[in-house]
Amino acid sequence: GPGSGWPLAGTLLVAVATSMVAGGEDCLWYVDKNGSWHPGFDCNFLTFCCGTCHQRYCCQDPLRLLTERQQRHCFAF
Repeated sequence: GPGSGWPLAGTLLVAVATSMVAGGEDCLWYVDKNGSWHPGFDCNFLTFCCGTCHQRYCCQDPLRLLTERQQRHCFAF
């Protein structure tokens, strides 16, 4: 009947979001603005690496996501 697609759509959305969040976006090692080296660390389930090239932390805000690709780009500069 009408609306029967919503449970499937919701399940699909959760599956996609979970795969994105659980996609191994952990924080790689980095050097802060003072030149201090920080080892890499894993983020807990449903969190991912956030921040900048010089400061990293785990969060749940997709707008602050710092992908491993972006982190590796930091190494070049």
